[in-house]
Amino acid sequence: MADPRLILHHFDESPFSEKIRLIFGLKKLAWSSVRISRIMPRPDLMPLTGGYRRTPVLQIGADIYCDTQCIMRELERRFPEPSLVPSGYQGLAWAAAMWTDRVFFQNTVNLVFGSLADKVPAAFIADREQLRGAKFDIAAMEAAIPQMRDQFRSHLEWIDIQLRDERPWIAGDAPSLCDVDAYMNVWYARTNLDNAADLLGEYDHARCWAARLHAIGHGERSEMSSSEALAIAKAATPQTEELPDLEDPNGRKVGDKVEVMPDDYGKVRVGGEIVALSAQHIAIRRHDPLAGEVVVHFPRAGFLVFAA
Repeated sequence: MADPRLILHHFDESPFSEKIRLIFGLKKLAWSSVRISRIMPRPDLMPLTGGYRRTPVLQIGADIYCDTQCIMRELERRFPEPSLVPSGYQGLAWAAAMWTDRVFFQNTVNLVFGSLADKVPAAFIADREQLRGAKFDIAAMEAAIPQMRDQFRSHLEWIDIQLRDERPWIAGDAPSLCDVDAYMNVWYARTNLDNAADLLGEYDHARCWAARLHAIGHGERSEMSSSEALAIAKAATPQTEELPDLEDPNGRKVGDKVEVMPDDYGKVRVGGEIVALSAQHIAIRRHDPLAGEVVVHFPRAGFLVFAA
């Protein structure tokens, strides 16, 4: 049985979740919001993901999509119009996230939390240290604020330069994944920093571009409890079809037992049996007493796959 509802497990302050909320707005989609806590535990979500704990997670019935790259690809597949992959920029549109989600985001995180300093709760710090597997050093972030301002300015200027020919969007006449990815960091800074207007002040094109994206909104949002979402998964049947990758360089095949985890932080291995495989995507079937049978989807770029 299929349940076609789009269910986003997220918290409102999450910059990565803002990407997906913006895509809902761009594609004018209705979706159900399951608000999760900013820190662990998340007892109704872990049975769905197998332990994967980064935010957000998209649920469609008993198919669970982890990481914004994977979520964006699935939304584009299911709802191709308006396309967020501009003609002539197909590869770059997907690759943009490797810049925005890693180097640009890490710079923005350091700037935000260094500026918030002693306002950051101890429980949040402890949770992020567990997530990262390293010290979440607020004092070091605070000391690095001058350098982080410099770095943020450099990233922001790249956006502004791209818009100086008066195009409305980074890759042309329509908003695309390039805009969604880059906007996340500007949104995060503006949401958290009192001096964000000063940081954006010299870049009129980037500032107006961000205002255009903000005005798009988040589509049609309704609220759902985490227990209801878990029950939906347990009552549903995964809809992912088997898809082999005959060119897989490591000889992986449908039915193999593997573990998948991010390569940078949140290094929790999620185990299961391969259902679908490609250069950009891996889906694994797993069983949980609370969630039933689910298929969990991951991107390949930025994730590691191990034989189980």
